[in-house]
Amino acid sequence: MSLSARSPSSVAASGDATPRWIWLPHPHGAPAEPQARGWLAGQLDDAGLTLSRDDRQRPHLDPPHQDYDCNWSHSGEHLLVALAHRAQVGVDLERLHRRPRAVEIAQRYFTAPEAQWLTAHADRDLAFLRLWCAKEAVLKAHGHGLSYGLDKLRFEERGGGLVLVECDPGLGMPQQWRFCEIEPAPGYLGALAWRPWG
Repeated sequence: MSLSARSPSSVAASGDATPRWIWLPHPHGAPAEPQARGWLAGQLDDAGLTLSRDDRQRPHLDPPHQDYDCNWSHSGEHLLVALAHRAQVGVDLERLHRRPRAVEIAQRYFTAPEAQWLTAHADRDLAFLRLWCAKEAVLKAHGHGLSYGLDKLRFEERGGGLVLVECDPGLGMPQQWRFCEIEPAPGYLGALAWRPWG
C-alpha cells in the first residue's frame, strides 16, 4: 500500500485501520519532540499530554493514554508523526538524493535477496531508500531501532509495493505486521509500520 500526503489518515489495510499520521513543516535543526507532542495532544484532546522514554530512548505516551503508541521521524524541513491505538507503530522519513554506495551498503547490511533486487533495480537510489525506510519503520516500532540489525527482516516487492516476508523471531511473525509506503511530497519517501497488540 502506498499513501500520499493527500490520502486519508485512516484507511483499511488487511482488516486493520491504519494509524493516524501527519506530515508537518519542521525547521531544520529544531527538536522534533515538542512539535510531535503538540500534534499528539490535539489528536488525544489532552493539552497536558506527556511522554516518557524507555532505556533505548523510544517515546511512550504516559497515562491515561497507555493504550496508544506514537512515533516520529524528521528529514530536511519536514516531520512525519504517527499515532496508533493498541498497536506498536514506527515511521521513517527520508529525502531522496543520490546514494552512490547503495549497493555496497545493501550487500553489507541487508539480506542477500534484497541486495540482489537492489542491484537489478533500474533506480537504485529509490529502491535503496524504499528498503531503508521500510526496515527502519519496523525496527522503530519494535523498539530497538537500527541496532537490532537491518538483516533481521526481509522485504520483497510484490504488486509494486514492499511486503515483509521474513523476520527474526524477536520481531514476531511477518504476517503480524502491517506496512505501507508513504510519499508525502515530491523528493521525500516515508514508511509506516505497525503491529496490533495481542
